[in-house]
Amino acid sequence: MFTPIRARRLTLRPVTMDDLDDVYAYQRRPDVCRWMLGNEPRSREQSRESVATMTREDGLRAEGDILTLAAEWDGRVTGTVELVWRSQADRTAEIGYVFNPEFAGRGLATEAVVALLGWGFEEFGLHRVYGRCHAGNEASARLMTRLGMRCEARHVESYLFRGEWADRLVFAMLAREWLSRSAALPG
Repeated sequence: MFTPIRARRLTLRPVTMDDLDDVYAYQRRPDVCRWMLGNEPRSREQSRESVATMTREDGLRAEGDILTLAAEWDGRVTGTVELVWRSQADRTAEIGYVFNPEFAGRGLATEAVVALLGWGFEEFGLHRVYGRCHAGNEASARLMTRLGMRCEARHVESYLFRGEWADRLVFAMLAREWLSRSAALPG
């Protein structure tokens, strides 16, 4: 059983079916789904299926596993953060996040990602964490930059996004970089 991560204002904990209303509140929004590959705003039933999937993403036991955590603030789920264990041998994971714009401007997404990166590097023993985003997703790129992740690549027209070729940005951070910067990060 995954032990929740306590940040300054947030608790990161496994997703439960009780989170459906809060998750549906942002999964139904076109501005949230805009940058998600292959996702249009979801119906309540589609969100129920999504939440059910997330409830099973409760730990990193083997390469390929996903750890998805609800970012809870003041009794509400503001979004989710996840780590995908990409390589056991290389101790590498990919970070992802989705947040409800209703809570924008409060630093909650930054705090949640900082807490998950801290767990990944300091508790789980990762060597490298990377994140990817559509080149047009400026908010996501700013978040990764704010965290001290370096932009390692711009993959030009590297994937089909809503029927058009799109550029993808790749950001990354090493454990030693995390340890040297983590004291200065919010959260």
